[in-house]
Amino acid sequence: MMDAPLTNRDLVADAQARFDALANYQVTLKSTSPGTEPVEVLYGYRKPGFVRMDFIRPHAGATLAYNPASGKVKLWPFGFGTFPSLVLSPDSRMIQSPQGHRVDQSDIGALLLNVRELLRQGGDTQVVGAEIVGMRRTSHLIVTCRPGHVATGVFRYELWFDDSHGLPVKIASEGASREPIETVLMENLRIDVPASQLRPFG
Repeated sequence: MMDAPLTNRDLVADAQARFDALANYQVTLKSTSPGTEPVEVLYGYRKPGFVRMDFIRPHAGATLAYNPASGKVKLWPFGFGTFPSLVLSPDSRMIQSPQGHRVDQSDIGALLLNVRELLRQGGDTQVVGAEIVGMRRTSHLIVTCRPGHVATGVFRYELWFDDSHGLPVKIASEGASREPIETVLMENLRIDVPASQLRPFG
């Protein structure tokens, strides 16, 4: 599947199929946005929607864990399992990013859902070509919203899909005035991590 010519592949559909097939993943997320402090997080995801975020910066040492069964987020300000802890709703502004991202909508599947919604509303795709991101060979795709139909506040996505597993390893988003919103690098992505190596989710 990943050896097909770029122009003959639906990179978003390929990524969706790969996400649908996986059980879990762990990754280091590095996010930059204009006017805000860079964010670096050790991120873990396990189906059907468990999320764990261990902050490297800012708020070094803090951990968030989302449980889809309870619909709640547990926050440990000083590290996983330490005292004190808080139980919060995922829509609490205390734990949303400056861009309004929620813990329960932070996984790769949620990103692909946003991109697919933009395409469903008549968005345009442009295959840029093969590029290197870090040490990874990737396929670079631009998805632009149809004017007047901005999905989730994003007018344009640039996505770099890893040629080895098909999932995005870099994402850049822009608003309707072409102002940059956020750039996210996904480093050291591990898919289907053995249970013994997967960080607990609380």
